[in-house]
Order: sequence, then structure tokens, then C-alpha cells
Amino acid sequence: MLDNLAPQAPDALLALIKLYAADDRADKIDLGVGVYRTDDGATPVFAAVKGAERKLLEVQESKSYLGPEGDLGFVHALMPYIFGADATMGGRIAGMQTPGGTGAVRLAVAVAQKAGVTRIHMGTPSWPNHAQILADIALELVPFDHALPDGTANLDALLNVIRNGQMGDAVLLHGCCHNPTGIDYTPAQWDEIAGALAASPVFPIIDVAYQGLGQGMEEDAYGTRRVLAAVPEALVAYSCDKNFGYYRDRVGALYVMMREESALPPVVSNLNALARAAWSMPPDHGGAAVRLLLEDADLTRAWEAELDTMRARMRQVRATLAAAGTAGSVDLTPLGHQNGLFAMLPVSKEQVERLQSEHAIYMAGSGRINVAGLHSGNIDRFIAALAAVTG
Repeated sequence: MLDNLAPQAPDALLALIKLYAADDRADKIDLGVGVYRTDDGATPVFAAVKGAERKLLEVQESKSYLGPEGDLGFVHALMPYIFGADATMGGRIAGMQTPGGTGAVRLAVAVAQKAGVTRIHMGTPSWPNHAQILADIALELVPFDHALPDGTANLDALLNVIRNGQMGDAVLLHGCCHNPTGIDYTPAQWDEIAGALAASPVFPIIDVAYQGLGQGMEEDAYGTRRVLAAVPEALVAYSCDKNFGYYRDRVGALYVMMREESALPPVVSNLNALARAAWSMPPDHGGAAVRLLLEDADLTRAWEAELDTMRARMRQVRATLAAAGTAGSVDLTPLGHQNGLFAMLPVSKEQVERLQSEHAIYMAGSGRINVAGLHSGNIDRFIAALAAVTG
């Protein structure tokens, strides 16, 4: 039977990781892998997270099953950061733990399909796994252009989707720090998006994977909160991979908002059933540690300070790139007002290959770079290499 399986194309990013590891040039630069790096190239465990894990080791009394909903203390502890002071929107929001943000998106799409969504509109380019998840669940993907050539968001394209949508349509939005472009909607644009959704049957699914890495925890939540205040129902997928550094431990959550509290139980029961069939229950360690961190005022302050340091470093990298102006044919100035880990450079695959072969600079063939891979010791060389291959 297994002979019937056709070979699948290897994941391009995983292949890039292997190529980078095999390169013995001392000055090589990795701009491909989507993890935060310090100025010396490390991806350390948060000190606050280590503190929470030490505490977990002391207080955890059992490794018994938690159920498909996971650690609800973790789920509830995150809610004020995502949704604000009225974290449950008057009791209209419920949530459950998931294996990372990917698990949250997968579960969101699955329950949306079960509820009657037949197609999902998505701005492109987007995180490649979004399209893979939709294809695997057999939901129609309808793309629209997310970005304009000047490095800003194509608001008109999104508003056109929302205003012309129909029952059975959903739209997948990045809450902040858009992957892969770094191009976010402004607060004024989010106001327009929320107003359009309020008058449309299009169902919003919001993927929040990088809160705190753009302008700040509160600022990065603006779009999500504005949309939820305007619509009767929505799904919000959340990841702790980046803002808690929990990449390999797969820490995420999915939240559902209904028009009234009494409508939540049937939805939650469907989420539990889908989760039970997919992964039974999520891994506990990371979620439990995040819960303990957020329950401890000192650890919370330490975590927020570490997150501030991360964000400031990435903003400094962006400012340095923007200040360079152009590198060959590439205008770097838009990167200064974009957000998060990623940016898209207008380079060809051939130019990407030249950066790799001639300059030991590794990046996705699409032109996406992880700005956290740049630091004071390599950013000038990167700008010079970019100028050399595009000039």
C-alpha cells in the first residue's frame, strides 16, 4: 500500500537549514530560520521562562491527562494580553490550549469548515503553512494581494473581499507582524476593516503569532481587539513560540468568540471533539510554565523586559537597513516602518542563489529575510552583498 504514495517536495526552509549547516565559511549569515536571535546570534531561553520552569519543577504534582482543552489556567492567563481589560468580552470568549500556533490555526480552520465555511480569503504572500493547512482540510483558498509595491498594506484589496463576501466566506488575517512581509495594517486601517466586517457576512479568523514583537503588547493587539469589538463571532489563533521563546515546546491557544455566552457550549464541544481526534490533548509543559510566569508579578515583569529588549533590537536593525536607503536596486527604506521578524526583498531566485554562493548569505527563495539574523557585526556586509548582486 505504501508504494502508492507519491514523493512530496521537501520543505524549502528545512533544506535551507541543512545547506547553511553544511557551509564552512566563518562569515556565513542565516536569514532563513524564523527564530529571534540576539546580537551575538544566539536564541536563548528567556530568563523569566527558566524561572517559571524551575517553579514548575517544584510545584507540579502530576503528569496525568488534562483533556483536550489543555491547561485552562494558561488559556485564561493569556486572555487579558490578547483581548484587554474585559478579557472574556462579557463571557462571549472561550479558549483551549493547542500544540503551538500551527495547531491553533489548524483547529480554527477545521471548526470553521464544520460550521459552514467553504472558502477562505487570504492575503498573499502569507505564511506558507497557511495554504498547506487549507489544502489538507480541503477548503478553497481565494488569494488577494496583501502588499503594495511601496511596502504598505493593500487595504483596498482586503476591503473589496469583505464588502463583496457572502455566507460561507471567511478571511484569514494576521493580527500583527505579518509573516512574511512585515507589513501591518495601521490603526486607522484596522478601524476600516472592523467597520467593513461589521456589515459583512464574512467570518474573521485572526492569526496572532508575534504579539509584542512589533510595537508592543498593547499596540500589537489593536487590530484584533478592534475587529472583535465590531463583529458577533470570530476565531483567534495564538502562538507563544516567539514572544515566550517556546519554539520547540509547541505552546499555543485557540479562542472562539460567539454572539452571546449561551452559544459557546456547542462550539466548544466541537472544538474538543476535533482536538481529540487530531492530537487528543496538547503538550503540557510549556503552557504550564507560561501560566506560572503570568501568575508571578516578578516573572511577568522580567518577561516583559526581555520582550522589550528583543523588540528594540529588531527595530534598531530595521532602522539601520532603512537608513542605508538603497542597496543596488533594492529600496530598504520601507523596512523601517514595517514590523516583526520578517521582511520581503524584491530579489529574484537567481539573486538569492548568488547571495548564497558568493556571499554565504542564506535566505528564502521568495526574498523573505529574518531581520533578527542581522546584527552589528554583519549588517554592513549584508547591505554590501545585496548591492553587489542587485546593482
